[in-house]
Amino acid sequence: MTFLDMLRDASTRNDSMLCVGLDPEPSRFPGAMKGDASKIYDFCAAIVEATADLVNSFKPQIAYFAAHRAEDQLEKLMAHMRAVAPHVPVILDAKRGDIGSTAEQYAKEAFERYGADAVTLSPFMGFDSITPYLRYEGKGAFLLCRTSNPGGDDLQAQTLADVPGNPHMFEHVARLAQGPWNTNGQLGLVVGATRPQEIERVRAVAPSLPLLIPGVGAQGGDAVATVKAARIGGGPIIINSSRAILYASQGENFAEAARHAAVATRATLQQAAAQG
Repeated sequence: MTFLDMLRDASTRNDSMLCVGLDPEPSRFPGAMKGDASKIYDFCAAIVEATADLVNSFKPQIAYFAAHRAEDQLEKLMAHMRAVAPHVPVILDAKRGDIGSTAEQYAKEAFERYGADAVTLSPFMGFDSITPYLRYEGKGAFLLCRTSNPGGDDLQAQTLADVPGNPHMFEHVARLAQGPWNTNGQLGLVVGATRPQEIERVRAVAPSLPLLIPGVGAQGGDAVATVKAARIGGGPIIINSSRAILYASQGENFAEAARHAAVATRATLQQAAAQG
């Protein structure tokens, strides 16, 4: 199955738009695990097992593993997700952005070493920074488009005088991803939940692309407004929550608490969709 096939299947099977982001911080681990980087796999595997029937994807952030020399634990986790939740696609959040042979190595890392179904990328260096990933048939690639951080305005919100219609840069990225760059239907976009009006603008340009939307939960994104905006055009929706689910409890019941938080978040998103 392609990434999009898996995403649609998991969204339907689990009746979910929720993605659980796996951003393990040992300093926030519960009980005896606290501060122990060797427990990254154990912590994340417990979260995966507790939420696998509630999500349409998982999103491990590679920096949280690499910072603790835990890439081997990430490989083990990827294999575990394949075993316990083979129907749930995995998006490797790497935000790579390079060209040529370096990009080829990053693509090999994401899809061959870790076996991810999709990866996040920075499109700033242009189409040739994307093409090595598109050579992996059926894999997905999410381009940073409109992010939630304040500094996103520095570039993403700038208007482009040389492009017809003078779009903002993020709108131009969306047009490229919807059109000429999306040669095999593998591209999606990352758009932050804290700016639902700009999700609407992205959807106007790229109605059919899957959107990966971080920012619901600890970052304060409005779930109802986010879902309403993202549903325009009917493209797939992936709404990520990380800390609010991972660290729902500091006790030994952390996996159970994570499940309860995921149930509640999924229900909020379902209600938002019903209102839309």
